[in-house]
Amino acid sequence: MKNAILKFGVWERSKKLRRKTVTAKVGNISIGSDHPVVVQSMTNTDTSDVKRTVWQIKDLAAAGSELVRVTVNNDSAAKAVPLIIENLEKQNIRIPVIGDFHYNGHLLLTKYPVCAESLAKYRINPGNVGTKTRDKNFTTIVEQAINFQKPIRIGVNWGSLDKQILTEMMDENSKHIHPLPARDVTINAMVESALRSALLAENVGIAHNMIILSAKVSGVQDLITVYRQLAGKCEYPLHLGLTEAGMGNKGIIASTAGLSALLQEGIGDTIRVSLTPQPGGDRREEVYVAQQILQSLELRSFTPQVTACPGCGRTTSTLFQKLADDINTYIKEQMPSWRIQYPGVEALNVAVMGCVVNGPGESKHANIGISLPGTGEDPKAPVYIDGTHATTLKGEHIAEEFQKLLNDYIVKNYS
Repeated sequence: MKNAILKFGVWERSKKLRRKTVTAKVGNISIGSDHPVVVQSMTNTDTSDVKRTVWQIKDLAAAGSELVRVTVNNDSAAKAVPLIIENLEKQNIRIPVIGDFHYNGHLLLTKYPVCAESLAKYRINPGNVGTKTRDKNFTTIVEQAINFQKPIRIGVNWGSLDKQILTEMMDENSKHIHPLPARDVTINAMVESALRSALLAENVGIAHNMIILSAKVSGVQDLITVYRQLAGKCEYPLHLGLTEAGMGNKGIIASTAGLSALLQEGIGDTIRVSLTPQPGGDRREEVYVAQQILQSLELRSFTPQVTACPGCGRTTSTLFQKLADDINTYIKEQMPSWRIQYPGVEALNVAVMGCVVNGPGESKHANIGISLPGTGEDPKAPVYIDGTHATTLKGEHIAEEFQKLLNDYIVKNYS
């Protein structure tokens, strides 16, 4: 009961913070301020390779991605989409799959109605639907969305911003006595492009609650500025993401900085962390980072959190480092089954501390925590469960014994 209340409390805080939006339904996932912020990801396989794409979607879904987007850029990709969905359903994987369209979406969705029907949502970039026939092509995509009762995401990107709108606004700005910097005009044009496109889509006939907007940039401050403006001018759900965030620490830190600032203000209803993986790297990393952002902000809970000290001159033994790493790895490996067997376990807090300075205190604050002696000469490690000293572990098998205590705690409290 205590853990259920904790989880409910996190969700209640999240709802109070959120900017009010309508609710858009993408497959079986609800997106909007009355629902938790949704984590999504995107495949980087050739969509026409059905086997590899299914494998990657399955992998992303197992990691916790709630929506997955695939590239639909040519005939072979469009033909593959229904086969991908069929294969996923045979494996009882019901994750909504989104089609990412640029340049020829109006042609592919019309030519391949089975593809159009199979997808859970269409992503449209209004800067990439044509120039002379822009509105006509955009209208065709929206009409297909209406025919098959699919929501759309209108995704403006400053790397492919509608040139007509940008030119129009730059010309108007140049006439002012005190013209705005080009950066400000570009951001204003992005907001205008998103809102004009949403209005056009509604005029074509799509329902107000079938539209999600995004405005992707690659700079943190630009991201915060454009989404603040967009959030203040509409009630559509917003998809957040730093486009082309980059590799490794740069991509993780920049995405965290930008998304956290907006989420803390209640802006954002679905997020993606667009990390560039190493060649052959793990695509799931972007899912884990997105989840950790939401969990660190106490907006959602996805996996037990392990608190561990950084170490100092008092922690000459590496035992606590190895134990913290082992526990983290163990939790990640067990979560796919724990999530099903032990509902609420994602709210669990574990502490693995290295010495007596903050160790006992941090361990008492966690659901279950261990405080190692620091130097390791006298390996006696008190274990605290829900704030109370439960036992003291000694000898060479502290790690195995603590893992057993962790398992026992989960079985007792989350079954």
